[in-house]
Amino acid sequence: MMRKPEILSPAGDFTCLQAALDAGADAVYFGLGLFNMRARSGVNFKEEDLPEIARRCHERGVKAYLALNAIMFEDEQNAVERTIVAAKPFVDAFIVSDWGVISLCRRHGAVFHVSTQMSTSNSAAVGFLASQGASRVVLARECTLSEVKRMAAAVPSVEIECFVHGAQCVAESGRCFMSHDAFGKSACRGECNQPCRRKFLVKAVDFFEDDEGNPVHESDTAFVVGAHTVMSARDLCSLGFVDRLMDAGISSFKIEGRARNAEYVKTVTTAYRRAVDAVVAGEYTPTLVDTLVESVKTVFHREFSNGLYFGRPGADQFTDSENSLATAVKRHVGVVIDYFLKAGIAQVKIQDHSLSVGDEIQIHGSTTGVLELVAGDLRRDDEIVQCAERGTWVTLKTPRCRVGDKVFFVERR
Repeated sequence: MMRKPEILSPAGDFTCLQAALDAGADAVYFGLGLFNMRARSGVNFKEEDLPEIARRCHERGVKAYLALNAIMFEDEQNAVERTIVAAKPFVDAFIVSDWGVISLCRRHGAVFHVSTQMSTSNSAAVGFLASQGASRVVLARECTLSEVKRMAAAVPSVEIECFVHGAQCVAESGRCFMSHDAFGKSACRGECNQPCRRKFLVKAVDFFEDDEGNPVHESDTAFVVGAHTVMSARDLCSLGFVDRLMDAGISSFKIEGRARNAEYVKTVTTAYRRAVDAVVAGEYTPTLVDTLVESVKTVFHREFSNGLYFGRPGADQFTDSENSLATAVKRHVGVVIDYFLKAGIAQVKIQDHSLSVGDEIQIHGSTTGVLELVAGDLRRDDEIVQCAERGTWVTLKTPRCRVGDKVFFVERR
């Protein structure tokens, strides 16, 4: 019987965490600000958040994994060890890539998964990592699907995790020094400024050698390629071959996106939850795939590709677009200033975009997660209104939300 893989979703804050839980994630991964691959992005929790993270996850039977997958320098060993000791009671595993961090996990009996940052790409490496205590290995994203299947079969004692959706780095499993050299911000420390996502002007220049073999500039330009995102890899989308990923024996489907918003987390997690469940139920069809792909197109994404699952990189791995191609965008409306629990009515202060009857809206909050609804009757005191403008307030019927939650108007493109 085909193994049902874990859906592993990113959580950059409590709103994203709740969105992942509500969308059916089996596990979430997150960081604590340092020693992880999103250290600079501002999408991390604090140590004091660990009990609440664990409570929310474990009440749902969802696992929580802490990313500690940046390289560790000499003077940081004590700090990393303190983090492991403090977090161990609240997390189910640590995601690591540094041998020193692995040694600390072993010292304290902490479960650890080997990050894709270790570029594991063959069964010999998988087997060795298993012998060192790894319970799971996140394979290098350069591996083809047939290679993944062979590795999973060769070392059944360890779980195999693979990325199935989201942004891809142009470098070998994220080992890039462009940001480090250009800005002093190391990708291996979670600080990448992503210079690869920018447009470049490509010029080919002819040279010849003088009598002493030194290169001499001959012509100004042989040709020029206009500004283009020549190093910006397309996003991965695996919805079209979820059944083949499951057949390969992958234990965990990882969704990239700790720096993306809660709407992205909910939408993408929901899509992969439906796809996996459909495969198990025998209901995975081309029509369903088309529907799910259209759904994930509504949130932040670049052009999609199959990644490297079916071959090594080529020109079709890079996007022509510098910006998101999302088919829906959010406009900030305002904030919930009161919620009447018995009536199920929210009072919303309109701060930016107006709100009208029939508008598609979302409500985001750290406890609420992401609610999606269509605005029904709008009222102000005893007056029924069709539109609420900036600077006013209005009440409307909504599912349970909280004071301070943000309200957004959704515009379809």
